[in-house]
Amino acid sequence: MAPRQKTITMVPDASEPAQEVLGQGKRPDKGQFRLEVDRQTKATYGTYEAAEKAGLAIKQGRPILQVAVYDTIGGINKIIELPKN
Repeated sequence: MAPRQKTITMVPDASEPAQEVLGQGKRPDKGQFRLEVDRQTKATYGTYEAAEKAGLAIKQGRPILQVAVYDTIGGINKIIELPKN
């Protein structure tokens, strides 16, 4: 029989702030406006105009997708539509 090995667990120092682990489900927010494609957040922007411009570019390439800009502070979700010709 092999002898048992003892496992030593290191406890982090209480003076150091704990770092938050970002997994697949959580991404850091950098802006107020979220660009959503088919109800999935793809990017965040500081201004509505920047988010709308990026959303319009996606919508022009793939018109069947649902593209929206969500205002995290105001709680308003605006669907991006292609301009009528």
